[in-house]
Amino acid sequence: MGLSGSSELFEPAQIGSTAKGEQVLQYTLTNGSLTVKVLNWGATLSSVKTPDNKGELGEVMLGYDEAAPYLHWETNPYFGCVAGRVANRICKGKFAVDGKEYTVATNNGPNHLHGGVVGFDKCIWKCEEHTETSLTLQLHSPDGDEGYPGNVIAKVTYSLPTSSTLRMEYAATTDAPTPVNLTNHGYWNLANGGEGPVLEHEIEIAADFYTPVDNTSIPTGEIRALSGPMDLRQLTKIGKGIKSIHVPSDPWAETLNNAGGGYDHNYVLRGSFGPDGLQPVARVYEPTSGRWMTVRSDQPGVQFYTGNYLTGHAGRQGKGTYSKHHGFCLETQLPPDAINRAHFPSAMLRPGQTYKHVTVHEFGSSSSPPKEPF
Repeated sequence: MGLSGSSELFEPAQIGSTAKGEQVLQYTLTNGSLTVKVLNWGATLSSVKTPDNKGELGEVMLGYDEAAPYLHWETNPYFGCVAGRVANRICKGKFAVDGKEYTVATNNGPNHLHGGVVGFDKCIWKCEEHTETSLTLQLHSPDGDEGYPGNVIAKVTYSLPTSSTLRMEYAATTDAPTPVNLTNHGYWNLANGGEGPVLEHEIEIAADFYTPVDNTSIPTGEIRALSGPMDLRQLTKIGKGIKSIHVPSDPWAETLNNAGGGYDHNYVLRGSFGPDGLQPVARVYEPTSGRWMTVRSDQPGVQFYTGNYLTGHAGRQGKGTYSKHHGFCLETQLPPDAINRAHFPSAMLRPGQTYKHVTVHEFGSSSSPPKEPF
């Protein structure tokens, strides 16, 4: 298989342009019945299609067929993008590196979110390699980018090693100490790609603890045992306890006149790593379509989010709208505000080190949920 540009077979499609005139390109990966599309804008997963229990191929990810909705970043809720340089929140947009304090944008109330005003999700990534089943994208984040120290080279590789497997591999290096925490912010809906809610999906998360947050969604520092509707250690309908889950009001969502309510929490994974260096994260089953998805990762946590702030975003090809709870996210990552919490896994990357992160999604369909272990 050839490098991007060396073979017309893998030539990406231009689906739009940025205000600066940069081409927004869409790459297609295929392996058997699994088809994935990726944008160079934000290294965004724009589409994932898998068969249901009748063998019919269908969309399982929220997203768009055109570039314009992604480029309107004021209203795009991070659909499918790579969030960075630091995903999730940093308290009051402040952190210290070797005694020197840095201030980054407070773009989510009093806090920093997903890399700032122009994070990795709002940049054009360069294609390094593209084959039928794999795509590697690279981004240079310069020293001072969004207030962060050091030049960072970030890479993400999306690959389809089998006809049912989507693998995401991240890497980053730096020439000065800086925090790094990358994740994919994909919204999943195994029933219909977001045309309806995910409340009938059944989910199990491989965690016994989570990190509670204050009224601005910053971890309090406590690592609390799961109980009540937060306890998802057995397959449970997402909608079963969602009305009793309260999350702090999101200032960004308030501008959309859409109150919160639902899951938006970091679960602390058990650390049961297999020989491949990955541990179970979650399994999800959608009974109508029969589709299931399992997730494994080498990261210590996962942010489970149920699309609480989706508010009537136009769906694909006029097929309804993406409304509240029409998608869920499983963002494998370090805990929120890890850079400011000494007892959390470290988010610091130093020269000579390489940040690495692997997450694998496995898809299938059956008349019953996938069996343990997953």
